[in-house]
Order: sequence, then structure tokens, then C-alpha cells
Amino acid sequence: MSLGSMNTYCPWEDNSPEPLLDICGKYVIAHPETFCVKHQLSGLWFLRPGSALPTELCERLIGLWQDLDPEKLDDRFINIFRDLSNTRLKRINLRSSSVSDDGLSVLLSHNLIELDISNCRKLSERTLANINKKGGNLLTLVIGKTNDILPSTVSLESSSDKEDSPASEAKQKDYILRTPNLRKLVVRDLIQPRYDGYFVVLLKPLTRLTHLDLSGCFYLHDIKYLRPMKHLVSINLHSAQRVQDAIPVLSEIKTLKFLDVSQANQTCGMFEYPDTTLANLVTSLPNLASLDISGTNLSGDGTFDERSSTETRRPDLCDIPGLRCRINNPLEFLGLYNTLHDACHRNHIPAKVITGDANEEQILAAMEAYVDRPDVLVKALNELFHIFRFETCHNQNRALNLILLAMLRHRREKHIQISGSASLFYIAKSEDKNSLSVRARQKMIIVLLDAMETHLEDSTMMRNGCLTLCQFRIPQDVASLFEYRRLVQLLLHLIKGRGDGDDFVRRIAIYLLNSLACQVDGEQKELVGDLGAIETMLKLINDRLHQHVHDDMLEIAWSAMWNVTDETPVNCLRFLNGEGMRYFQKCLKASVANTFPDKPELLRNMMGLLGNVAEVKDLRHRLMTPELLTTFADLLDSNSDGIEVSYNAAGVLSHIASGGAEAWTIDCPTRAEVLERMVAAIERWDLASKRNINYRSFEPILRLLEVHHTPQCQHWAAWALANLTRVYPEKYCSLVEEEGGIPLLQALLASPTPYSRIKNLAKIVIVQCQHYKELEKTCVRKEDKGEITSSSGGGGGRSSNSGITVA
Repeated sequence: MSLGSMNTYCPWEDNSPEPLLDICGKYVIAHPETFCVKHQLSGLWFLRPGSALPTELCERLIGLWQDLDPEKLDDRFINIFRDLSNTRLKRINLRSSSVSDDGLSVLLSHNLIELDISNCRKLSERTLANINKKGGNLLTLVIGKTNDILPSTVSLESSSDKEDSPASEAKQKDYILRTPNLRKLVVRDLIQPRYDGYFVVLLKPLTRLTHLDLSGCFYLHDIKYLRPMKHLVSINLHSAQRVQDAIPVLSEIKTLKFLDVSQANQTCGMFEYPDTTLANLVTSLPNLASLDISGTNLSGDGTFDERSSTETRRPDLCDIPGLRCRINNPLEFLGLYNTLHDACHRNHIPAKVITGDANEEQILAAMEAYVDRPDVLVKALNELFHIFRFETCHNQNRALNLILLAMLRHRREKHIQISGSASLFYIAKSEDKNSLSVRARQKMIIVLLDAMETHLEDSTMMRNGCLTLCQFRIPQDVASLFEYRRLVQLLLHLIKGRGDGDDFVRRIAIYLLNSLACQVDGEQKELVGDLGAIETMLKLINDRLHQHVHDDMLEIAWSAMWNVTDETPVNCLRFLNGEGMRYFQKCLKASVANTFPDKPELLRNMMGLLGNVAEVKDLRHRLMTPELLTTFADLLDSNSDGIEVSYNAAGVLSHIASGGAEAWTIDCPTRAEVLERMVAAIERWDLASKRNINYRSFEPILRLLEVHHTPQCQHWAAWALANLTRVYPEKYCSLVEEEGGIPLLQALLASPTPYSRIKNLAKIVIVQCQHYKELEKTCVRKEDKGEITSSSGGGGGRSSNSGITVA
């Protein structure tokens, strides 16, 4: 209902941590066994003996369910509130939940004072009977669009014809709702009643009502039955049938402060004498503070009959003829959205808050006021999108809160989700995006995931969602492991795709999955593998090979597997078991045959992945074939992508050779021949080479420093550390120190086994780390004196930098 500007502050606006109550609540909802016992046959949860939940916690648990996914809120969870001695409830919102008549009966036993059951599809007329039995204390009842609860008509049958029917009970006892203390009633879109006295029977017993919402209801007929309601302060007749006939009665309800006679369809909002009708209505209601005439012609055409004005003030001070009496006493709120003659664009309107489409403020006010009207909300969201796209949104935080609220409230309204996500894209990519709090970014991602999961088959929604997700810091902005799982599952679904027409979305999804995989640790990498990432990538590679297509999707598929196998043996095993080596050889042959020419990233990514496999001692024997070892040795001479392919090939061979001579189980090529070629390749590399690689940990490289039986392995490891600490000292010197690399390098210098070149490289690393450490101390001292500010970067996940540009 149009009650003026709402308070749109959202708890995720600032960077304060999520309340502990909410964190714990979400956990126990996901793991009800922590405080409940499940009945094996019925599946219902019962409160664990000895447990007791206060009112605040009980109501918050239901609220958190609503935030997560209201459709999953059902009788199984609601049953824990059957224990009336150890649980307490007063105010319940079940909007769009899956609670049935039985579940609601459990809740009604708590003598509720507020209840919202709008859009609960599993409720029937049995709920009406339960409300009448247990709802004596109800002050607020929101039935909303759940039309099956109320009888379609007031039956004229005798009690013997239909004894148990709530409809016949209503006829016999002259009521539909027996809730004598009710102050607020919301019944929307009730279109079935045909009996003239239906609303008389519904409303006459509710003598204490102060707020009544009958928006969208048909067959209201003569609403004289409202006259006896002496306490009414708010009436909502939005899109009610024949609202024109209601104006005389409404004018007599002097207590009214909030009145809504707006229409969604302009043709239903035409008044014969709009200026006079509005003037008489407003003059008759001295307490009126909020008025909504959207979708009607009550605002007039902006012209005045000068003869009717004897006032000395200028007539142009008010551009809505019917509101001239409020020039010096402006309304707190005025709804002008979609009025005839574009009333919201006029200059002099006697109201503090106005809904319309003339400017940003009016559009945001409309979104606040009409959050429960999907048809109007879609239009307002589209207008807000155009502001973000072509102009400047001056109140981005307020707009963001309203977009998220709209998307959360109407998850299944596809057009709201599409339009809302389009605006989220511009917010996420704007220059002000860094001002968004951590929780705001997390909430945006959660709402996007909700929308994409709900509308998986809509290509526009998928495109909007993926493009918007690309604007975030993935995975840093992902709220939890649960959301991380959801995001990975969604991306894998999109990567699998439904045909060539989905390649744009698939390309972005692969890019995002690659970003997710390259910056996380073992547990999350394992999760990505558990969810089928390796198999999905191999399937995509197979499709590309079959179509003879080499594009960035093929390269990123290998890159994603490179990242997800990094220090994650179980994923390396998945790659091998998925015939990954067969795809490696096919891609390699295609590259050599120039089927995939001028694509050095492909070779680099493939060899990087095999480097991860080679690091796993138990899997190296699966690489020990003459064909593969010959391939790796030949790639030592590759100049593809600078030194990267040659470097990765040497890394693979170093790890294989680290198993010792007895582990080299093939005759050709010989171990000595391969090691000799490897050293020759290392010596060709420029120690100052800039790299297209990123290490999170040096542990596999540091292990090779201790392989004294094969100094060639130490050579590669020492060169890698010398190169990285020299070219990127701010990133890798501290990593060498943190992981205990300096003692290993010093031990290598003291050992007689390594040849001089290895020791020279080891000295370079030690000196470089010492130099950087001294530099850091100097910078800190200068910073303390206010002379300089210095910061050092940290390591990320080892990954390639291949990706796509998303506009």
C-alpha cells in the first residue's frame, strides 16, 4: 500500500559482520539435527528433549528460512514449533512458503498476533477454519493472493447440505472471519465472489479494523459496508473493480489517513469529472496524508477553470487542479505513476514524496511503494535501468537496496529478475563499486544466484547474471562455502550448455569457473572436482576437437583444469581417469599439425596441468610411457609463449626424475638423455624473463631442492626460484621465507652434490631475499617518519592469466 517513503536501510549496507544470531541460525537451518530429532517415517522434525527456544529465536529462524528460500519452508521444519512449552511465536511471515494446512495449524496454536500467508499455494479452506478457531488474538492477517483460503461465495445452502464447509458456516453465523481483534486485513485479487453481500459478511464483524487492503478484488459492489468502521485509517483499493462508485462512501470516512484508488490498467481509472471528484474527495478527508491515484485521470490535464477561483494566490502554484486545497498543506505521499497526461512531470505538485517516472527520486519512490505489485515494479525497474545505462544514479545505495528487495520478494517473476540484474550489472561495474560494502557485494551475488537458479532456461537471465558476476572479485566476494558450491554448480550447468547458441554464456561461465579455481585452497579445489568440473572440461575439449574448433574456450578449459588440479591429487586422478592424457595428445597433435596454429597458451596450459599431475608421486608412473616422455623432452626445445612451454616441460620431467633411476621404467628415451636435454634448455632461458604464471605455494619446488641423487632436478627448482624472486621480489621473496626455503637453499650450498651452476642460482635467491627484506625494513622506517608508503603483494593461486574480456 502507498504509505509514502519507506525506510530502505538494509543490514548489508555497512561492513559490520553478520550478526552471530543469523550465522548460527543459518547453520542450524541447514543442519536441523543440531537441535532436533527427525521422525523416520513422517520426516517431521521434533525439538530435541531438553531444548527451549525463546520467541526472538523462533521467529528469526522462520525469517532466515524466508531469506534463503521460502518455498523450502514446509511442515517438516514447522513441526518443531508443536512443542508449545519450549517454543514461542507471536509474529509469523510465511509468504510464498510450502506450509500446508496442518503446518499452519501448529503455528496458530501459539496465539499469534501477526500472520502473513500470502501466496502459500498449499493452504485451503481448512486454514480458514483453523484461523477462526485459533485466531482470536490476531491483530494483523495478510491473506494476500492465497484465494483458496476464503470461500468463493457465501453459500445459500442449509447447514444440512454442507455441514463442515467454512462457507456454509459463514452463512449460518453471518461471518467469514472470526477474528474480533483484527486491526489489519489484506485480501488481494479475490475475483471469484459473485454474491452481492460477500464483502459485507467478510468485513461487518471486523469492527476494530484500522487498515484494509482489498486491492485487485472484484465484485466489491456498493461499499456502504465500510461506513460503520469508525477506526479505519488506511484503505487500499488498488485495481479494485468500479472504484469510481466507491468515492462517495470513501469521502465519508473522516478518519482516513492513507487512501489508494490507483489502477494498473488506465482504462479502468477513468472518472467522468476528475478535477471535481479529486477536489471533493480531498476536501472531505481532513486527515489525509497519503493518496495514490496512479493509473487514473484524477490528476486532470493540468488546466484550470479561472472562473472557479476567487483566491488571490496564483493559480499556477498547483498543476493538479483537484489538489489546490493542499497547496499550503502538502500531502506526505502522492502516487502519480502512469497517470493520464503525465501528471508526475508537472512542476507544482503539493506533495513531499511522489511516485512517477519523471526523475530518479520518483522512480525510487515508486519501487518503495509498489514492492508488492510485480506489474508496476517491472516498469519502475526498467526505468531505473535506463538511468544506470544512460545517465547517473545519484542515490546508488538506495537503488541497490530496492533492486535487491524486489528480486528477493519476487524470485519467480522472470521479468523482475532480468530487469533487476541488468541494473546490478551497472552498479557492479561502476566507478563507485569500491564503495560497496563486503556484505552488499555478497548479497548481490546471492540474489543473482537465486535468480539464475530459478530461471535457468532463460538465456537473457543467464547472460545478465554471468556478465554481472564478472564484475565481482571472485571468489573473495562469495559469502560462504555454501554459496561457493551453488556458484560452481551453476557455472558447470551453463558450461555444459544446450547447443551452439549458448557459447557466449558458456565462455563467460568458463572464465568465472577458472577465476574461482585459481584463487582458492585445497578444500574448495576438491569441491570443484567433486561437483564434476574435470569431467565437464574434458567433455568440452572433446566437443571442440570433434568440431575442429580452437578458441579461447578450449584454452580456458585446460587452464581451469590446471588450476583445479594444483596441489590437489584427487583432481589429478580424476583427470587421468577421465582419459585426460588422450585429450592432451590429441590437442598436441592438432597443434603440431597446425590445425590449431598460433596458440601458445594452449600448450602452456596443458603442460602446466601435467606439471600438477607429475607432482603427485603415486601418479607419476602413469606418465611413464615412451611416447609421453619423448613428447615432454621435445617440448623442452619449444619457444612457444616465451619460455613457458619449455619451463613447464622441464618441471614435469624434474618431478618424474625425482623418483630416482629405479622409477624410470622405460628404455627409450633414456633418463640420462632426457636430463641432459633438460639442463641445456634451462641454460638457454633468460633469468630476467617475465612470467605468465602465478604461484600460491613453493612447496613442490622446494621438495626438489632436496633431491640430491638427481642434481638436475635441483637445477630446475633453483632456476625457478631465482627467476621469480628476481623479477617479482615483492611477491615471491616473502613466500620463499615463509615456506622455509632459505634453510633448504643454505643446505644445498653446503652439500657437495650440486654442481656450481645450481649453487650460483641458490645464492641469487638467498641474496635477493635478504635484499628485499632490508628494503622492506627501510620502507617501514620511512613510513613511520611519513616519508613513504610501501606495500607488498601476496601470492595468489598458481594459474595462467588466460581469460576473456567482458564488456
